[in-house]
Amino acid sequence: MLELLGSGLVSLWLEMAGVQIKPLDALDALTWQSSPGLVLAPDPNPAGATTVQEYLKQLVTSKVVAQNLAQSQGIWMQSGPMLMANHQGTTPLPAASLTKIATSLVALKTWGPDYQFDTLVSATGPVVNGVVQGDLVITGGGDPLFVWEEAIALGNTLNKMGIKQVKGNLIITGSFAMNFQRQPMLAGMMLKQTLNRATWGRPAIYTHSIMPKGTPKPQVVIAGAVKFEAQPNPRQTLLLRHRSLPLKQLIKEMNVYSNNDMAEMLADSVGGATVVQSTAAHLARVPQVEIQLINGSGLGPENRISPRAACAMLMAIQGEASAHQLNLADLFPMSGFDHRGTLHSRHIPLATVIKTGTLRDVSALAGVMPTRDRGLVWFAIINRGTNVWGLRTGQDQLLQSVVKQLQLPPTVPVTLTPHSAINSLPQLGAANRNEILFKS
Repeated sequence: MLELLGSGLVSLWLEMAGVQIKPLDALDALTWQSSPGLVLAPDPNPAGATTVQEYLKQLVTSKVVAQNLAQSQGIWMQSGPMLMANHQGTTPLPAASLTKIATSLVALKTWGPDYQFDTLVSATGPVVNGVVQGDLVITGGGDPLFVWEEAIALGNTLNKMGIKQVKGNLIITGSFAMNFQRQPMLAGMMLKQTLNRATWGRPAIYTHSIMPKGTPKPQVVIAGAVKFEAQPNPRQTLLLRHRSLPLKQLIKEMNVYSNNDMAEMLADSVGGATVVQSTAAHLARVPQVEIQLINGSGLGPENRISPRAACAMLMAIQGEASAHQLNLADLFPMSGFDHRGTLHSRHIPLATVIKTGTLRDVSALAGVMPTRDRGLVWFAIINRGTNVWGLRTGQDQLLQSVVKQLQLPPTVPVTLTPHSAINSLPQLGAANRNEILFKS
């Protein structure tokens, strides 16, 4: 921050805004740095505000939203400390999956980008001639992306250890989900089926077909039933540990597909919606009232976030990520780079990092857009109305109008260039994240 002040950029912003202030000392600098969404002055160029007003008017005249909902649209747009546009920007509105911004921020701050969730596999009896003389116990550690690939790799590792049968039951304990099924019994039944290739259905067969060539098909036959136990057997033997993908990749996958179950599990890992709500407001330096959550995913209109808070949280994530040599594009989808998930069929300016949100009568979009004339432009648009397709189209057109005025930069800024190695899932295949802890 001190380098930023020394470069004169802050002074330039303020001069452009026509604000006269005394030089900032080091203490002022730290205060400014700790307030991600701090706005010191309005933008002297009215282009942003005018464009937003025209956009709001067009929503009504084109009948995308009813006249009585005209004042229910929320928009916040800023560049550095300059406020470019504000319409109900500090009003908490139903934010849908913009809630995942809060979940991402708190999970990243709590665990760090390289954290991995453990799933432990144990046995309650000895292993004799490849047969577990007791139960096989799965202790879940909150991995939100334990899917078919993980289960196949787990079974192959058990086979590698010489284990092919279990005389007892498959016991599920802890926080275990599979294929985004968070009900432990159903998740356990899927795991039991996947461990034994003879009982595979089409999903497991297809998943195996796209795994690396030569991947074995596991055969671990469990004789008993699937059961859930609140507390694990204290006399069990730990066989192996399966580690999740690093948190930075889990957050990216969650946000690319706006996966609600992953968001719920990550929110639970840090203490639930109340903790996410209060911690996110603290980290983003916005009033607590501007972030109101009942869960970590955004399902339900009771999840309310102000457009200003959405922008401030994204800025806080960018700051936290940069401390780990990452940036926002490593954690959220970027137009022109990610061609999957919620970016499909959108027409958003190149190199814009975004998070979408959708409910029956809510369409939201928040992110950061690089421009030539204003640098990074942070924005949040929260629309109310049932014409979700029309609202999405209007959001894209609004961003296109802004970037037409401010121009795209000649190259993508380094601060928003995604790290290709980090954004490549195959580098940490499921089989490489199994650690054998017991030798028979």
